[in-house]
Amino acid sequence: MNQPQTLEGWQVWDLVGRLGGQLRIAGRVVTGWDMGAALQLGTALGVDARAMGELLPAIEAVMVRKVNEEIGDQDG
Repeated sequence: MNQPQTLEGWQVWDLVGRLGGQLRIAGRVVTGWDMGAALQLGTALGVDARAMGELLPAIEAVMVRKVNEEIGDQDG
């Protein structure tokens, strides 16, 4: 249902999988990715800049919400 439908989408999805170490954290809350690092990595990998600009912010928002929900669940 949510799988990428284009080559660019697949490339961005692959990039997202590589961003685990690029989290911005404030206290115990994840605020997002280091987008500068994300864009540099994507560029180095040959990912289309427009696709990154369109897709990364939306994926980042979902990631932040889900990760923070998991952190909250672990705190009880």
